[in-house]
Amino acid sequence: MHLARFPRRHYTEGRTPLEPLPRLSAALGGPEIWIKRDDLTGLAAGGNKTRKLEFLVADALQRGSDLLITVGAPQSNHCRLTLAAAAKEGLRCRLLIEERVPGTYHDDAVGNALLFDLMGVDGVEVVPAGTDLAAKMGEMADAARAEGFDPYVIPGGGSNALGSLGYAACAEEALQQSFEMDLAWDHWVCASGSGGTHAGLLAGLHAANAGIPLTGISVRAERAAQETKIANLAREVLTLGGARADLPDAASVVRDDQVGPGYSLPTEAMGEAVRLFAREEAILLDPVYTGKTAAGLIAMVRDGSLKAGERVLFVHTGGSPALHAYPEQVRA
Repeated sequence: MHLARFPRRHYTEGRTPLEPLPRLSAALGGPEIWIKRDDLTGLAAGGNKTRKLEFLVADALQRGSDLLITVGAPQSNHCRLTLAAAAKEGLRCRLLIEERVPGTYHDDAVGNALLFDLMGVDGVEVVPAGTDLAAKMGEMADAARAEGFDPYVIPGGGSNALGSLGYAACAEEALQQSFEMDLAWDHWVCASGSGGTHAGLLAGLHAANAGIPLTGISVRAERAAQETKIANLAREVLTLGGARADLPDAASVVRDDQVGPGYSLPTEAMGEAVRLFAREEAILLDPVYTGKTAAGLIAMVRDGSLKAGERVLFVHTGGSPALHAYPEQVRA
């Protein structure tokens, strides 16, 4: 894919590192595990949404917009980084917060919610789970226009085809790094939530004819529905990027065994994964996304899906600011 033809802001200096995790690999006794440090992207405390926002905010600026509107959960990394991009560009930002678990939004919360306040969010509206979020953001955009703004609406997670180009670019970046470092991969593992990261990586690997299996660990949705969603979005990314969209359905692989009782709700496996990564490698994960994704990686090692002698890449999508909002969930 020739991504240079798309307008793009550059919020990260250089490439995020590829690093081995030898102590974690030894502790698990399985494959050789590496990590793609997308927790070290630019903007406020980094994370995967930064790559998506490079394309989305560039589009907003090209259109002359002066206000960003987006949606997320009470501790949304996407909302944090959209607000950070707005602050960086001198734009305003309004957030729609979906209270996916009743009673979890608090004005005085820490973690990402504290950063909303610090970075000067222009407004926060809270709605219950099940709300038509696209329609509600449309209403917010109409209200903003009535105030004289030119709003730009970004979907949850920045996970449309344009935003997902950020992870097609990430796949290209990681493959180039792998070539330079003489690293051949047997498997990649990533989070699968709103879908843009998973679909973008899948599209990038397919366009490069890399032949590397990719498994997404669901943090919310049931496997079959998520696999269909990811395959369809990946094809949209390939089409937008000018590549052949002949991605087979079977390339979209999701495991949903780490969702537990629901989105953002703790599991014993998540807590173990967060502590193991921190104590063995000083890598900070979050309870909602990367903690459950790492738990999925660990489960794949333990059930033999990932084997000794293989080399596996864990794509770290960030989220550590949310750790401070969930101390009970991650303490031993």
